[in-house]
Amino acid sequence: MNAEVFLDSNILVYAAMARSGEEFKRERALTLIQSEHFGTSAQVLQEFYVTVVRKAKRPLTSVEAMEWIQQWAAFPCQPIDRELVQIAIEMSVRYKIGYWDAAIIAAATSLGAHILYSEDLNNRQRYGSVRVVNPFS
Repeated sequence: MNAEVFLDSNILVYAAMARSGEEFKRERALTLIQSEHFGTSAQVLQEFYVTVVRKAKRPLTSVEAMEWIQQWAAFPCQPIDRELVQIAIEMSVRYKIGYWDAAIIAAATSLGAHILYSEDLNNRQRYGSVRVVNPFS
């Protein structure tokens, strides 16, 4: 179960529902999804679901959110287990970043991804073997 790149939840959210004025982000997110052999994690899918169903100004229905998630079922998805939690805690301390960001990096590392597409971390920052790339900058 390997992936060339890892997509953070914000990329998936933009693909499903960019706000007015964010059409560029939606198109870029859709291009990444269609052109990359990407992976995600259970955490990313959870964050996607909560964001599009509960936090969006015009939320998706649970059924619509599930349809998006099912489209990504063919791609690797890193589960959350005790080992991943421990690695994320260690990364959080080592890199002085929040636990949730460290868990995303730990999941990307576990899938063998060398690029993490996200707008939440520092663009071009390297965390071990994973380099963060903000696809919108």
